[in-house]
Amino acid sequence: MSQGQQLQLGSRLNVVPGSTVVVRDEEWLVTAVEQAGDGDDQLLTVQGLTPLVRGTTATFYESLEFDPSRPAGPGNGIRSLDPRDAVPVVDDSPHYRRSRLWLEATLRRTPVPIGERALAVSHRGLADTLDYQFRAVAKALDPANLQPRILLADAVGLGKTIEIGMILSELIRRGRGERILIVCPRHVLEQTQNEMWSRFDIPFVRLDSVGVQRVKQKLPANRNPFTFFKRVIISMDTLKQDHFVHDLRRHHWNAVVIDESHNVTNASTQNNALARNLAATTDALVLASATPHNGRRESFAELVRLLEPTAVGPDGRIDERALRRLVIRRHRNSPEVAAVVGSDWAERLPPRNELVNASPAEDAVADELNDVWLHPVGGSSPYSGSTQLFPWTLAKAFLSSPAALDASIAERRRRLDAAARASATGAMSPAQHAEAAALDRLAGLNEAAKGSSAKYDRLVAYLRHLGVGPAGPMRAVVFAERVATLTWLQQGLTRDFGFRAGQVGLLHGGLPDVDQQEIVESFKQTNSPIRVLVTGDVASEGVNLHQQCHELIHFDIPWSLIRIEQRNGRIDRYGQRARPQITTLLLNPGAEGFRGDVTVLSRLLEREEEAHRALGDVAGLMGEYSEAREEAELTRVLARQKSFDEVVRTVDEVASGDGLASLMAAIGGDDAPAPGRDGPAVELAEDDPLYAEPVTFLREALEEYYKTPTARPSGAGGGVGWREHPGEGVVEFVPPADLRQRLEVLPQGYLRDRGVLTSFKLATGRAKAAQLLRDALTDASDSSWPEAHHLGPLHPVLDWAADRALAMLGRNEVYVVRGRVDVPTVLLCGTLTDKRGQVVTVSWVGVGFPNPANLAMALPTPYESSAQMLRAAGVTEQMSNPGPVAGVEGLRVLVAPAVRAAEEQMGLAMDRARASVDERIENWSARTVHWQDEADALITSESLRRHRAGVAERQRLVEQMAPERRLVRPLLVVVPEDVVPDDADRRA
Repeated sequence: MSQGQQLQLGSRLNVVPGSTVVVRDEEWLVTAVEQAGDGDDQLLTVQGLTPLVRGTTATFYESLEFDPSRPAGPGNGIRSLDPRDAVPVVDDSPHYRRSRLWLEATLRRTPVPIGERALAVSHRGLADTLDYQFRAVAKALDPANLQPRILLADAVGLGKTIEIGMILSELIRRGRGERILIVCPRHVLEQTQNEMWSRFDIPFVRLDSVGVQRVKQKLPANRNPFTFFKRVIISMDTLKQDHFVHDLRRHHWNAVVIDESHNVTNASTQNNALARNLAATTDALVLASATPHNGRRESFAELVRLLEPTAVGPDGRIDERALRRLVIRRHRNSPEVAAVVGSDWAERLPPRNELVNASPAEDAVADELNDVWLHPVGGSSPYSGSTQLFPWTLAKAFLSSPAALDASIAERRRRLDAAARASATGAMSPAQHAEAAALDRLAGLNEAAKGSSAKYDRLVAYLRHLGVGPAGPMRAVVFAERVATLTWLQQGLTRDFGFRAGQVGLLHGGLPDVDQQEIVESFKQTNSPIRVLVTGDVASEGVNLHQQCHELIHFDIPWSLIRIEQRNGRIDRYGQRARPQITTLLLNPGAEGFRGDVTVLSRLLEREEEAHRALGDVAGLMGEYSEAREEAELTRVLARQKSFDEVVRTVDEVASGDGLASLMAAIGGDDAPAPGRDGPAVELAEDDPLYAEPVTFLREALEEYYKTPTARPSGAGGGVGWREHPGEGVVEFVPPADLRQRLEVLPQGYLRDRGVLTSFKLATGRAKAAQLLRDALTDASDSSWPEAHHLGPLHPVLDWAADRALAMLGRNEVYVVRGRVDVPTVLLCGTLTDKRGQVVTVSWVGVGFPNPANLAMALPTPYESSAQMLRAAGVTEQMSNPGPVAGVEGLRVLVAPAVRAAEEQMGLAMDRARASVDERIENWSARTVHWQDEADALITSESLRRHRAGVAERQRLVEQMAPERRLVRPLLVVVPEDVVPDDADRRA
């Protein structure tokens, strides 16, 4: 038994993802290597290669597979195959198809090094290639960070979900994304699942209420669902269920995403406890929030600790240098965003803030409100309740619509009547009588104003000016806060424009969830009947309304900057190709007091526009970080209790301050590479020399695996019903049984709607795939899933094809081909891995033998990449095969000296990589020691003990990052092109 075949229980197996091992006398492809526990034991995740286990995924612990009471040998333990013993074999397939398939599969299974700066796959997904998004991905993967960790704090509309998908794509390609958990709000579970699968080929099992029930039916009660499904998307509310909390404690993730992460900053909540648990049990962590802080440093520090415990000192001080490594924040007008979005995010037109003079009847209501309720001469209003801010509720309702004021008056009268009935006397008190009389008087004046709303008349005129009508394509979104106003608007617009039923959509929080979703989805579609969508603020968060609309009208204005910004973001976001127009209608009563109030609201709109352009965020202007608190503060301004400038700061004051808002503004203003002038902001990987397009790899794989791929599975040809539609850019086939088993984890809605398990349709080009995705979102289809799915680089079908290709070679064999070499050459791959089994660096070397009779003359040539090495050797998609190479048995003697020469050559590069990692480890260890020294000087508290535990866990991780082992593997033997074919099998 050679040294490489010995059971290496004491020294640990020297394997990496892409290696082949023998376990229980079957061959397995290693897809992941991890340290098991605190010792030297390794956990191998493998895919079966030999016929008995083909298509099977398994995990093996190195220690459990070895029985010391039995003789060492086949069937006992895990054996790694010694690369020096590799046996060259002929390849008689057309164009060396088998060799190229095997090579492509091997390269797919060889992880990109964790420190590689060039992006490997994220630019090949189904998303627009925007440099500012690539920069977010590069920052998340920056080797300067101990782990891939980042807070995506981009403003609304920049595409944080796309950035998340890109980051996860890169982690998967780097062997760091086998097990992924996404935690996001319940109402966007399906949307996020759709984005991950449709754009990035990453399937997630959705554990919503339906998904949880499906899991319960499929798994035993004591089975951890997180070990059964390797990629899961779930809401925080579901995750908080007791059995999930218990399962989380026993599970490790490669990557965790927490969307809307500002909801986990309160250290005393279960959300925070779960987030801390996840942060401690995952390698990569991605947090996302457009509002990453609430103005309090202690809560923001809690968020930063999740990313990196030592970035927050024991005293709670945030390390601003670390923050710049860990946080990325941009907005629509950030230079790096504005320079690349172009026509795909048309710049907002100057806002139209229209003062609409009140009608005489409305002025009568305004005078009554001003003189009796808001600014009474005697100093007190008729209100008999405990808070004196109720009059402003009436004022706000009046500024919304007569219908809203009518509803507010009616609700207050109902409460007064109910209080009277519940009293000891069964009657109103004198104060309540006085208030009821004042309300009745106000209601009478408002009744006269219902038929003469100046603001409504201006809305109708503006919609007509836009061309909105029953037969035209023009659409508009009209926002209002009060349900009464929305219903009144729907009825009035339907009547005055002659709209048919369904042409004025009504959306508010009182509608059932299903009805809300139907209205939103309808409005996105080109064939929607809706021409005017009147909506409350339920549509101001997480709803995209920009696909078919660029006109937004605030019929009333919320007294909150945050809410105004959220509303505007529904149409002012990436993908908006028409310049969005924001219009606000402000009723301007003649009452002197009300004129001052309208001036306050006008200034609020001006400040929102200034902050939008300069900061991309309005929350810092008032510093309340809550819609309710902002509204309360503005009410105090209107009540003359505070000045406007005291409550609403200027943009310059925010940027020059010393609070979190100014810090985030500074981070958002960091310089970035100028796209177009200084080259791309981020380096992208080279194109594949073996297969220019993924469909070529899939096509050739099927041609190799099946005698007649176009034959139906039930026919004599034993095919998969392969069909190509070149003019459409679509292929389709019937998934065989071993592939169907893999596809069961795809989104259930997609499997159901598109019948994937009986006929799988794939779009072969990005342009076609993008068009089909747009069609799914906007056409008359009853499914939001595209008719044909994008065949991207991470598609599970390609993984299936690759695993089948790896099974074509016998145990420890290597193909021989002809190429553009002058002498016989062995192409090899070397990897350096750390204690966790993660690939630190990869080297590519070709070793030539000018005189095969003198094996000591082995000349290594290093290459920067596999693509460069293969092109240099002429191993490309255009290879021709005149017949199998003769005398391959004689080439076997080249393998061992080639491996030795490559080890020597790669040693220099790997030593440099080791030194670089060791330096990072030393720096991180020093940072940990410094933190602990500072903590020792403080009085111990419960929170400090918790933070110490997080720092200690980080130090343990640092120690696992030490590079530990090297492995060199032969990939191919290449002989000069003029080497003749074997006479026994010469081809024409």
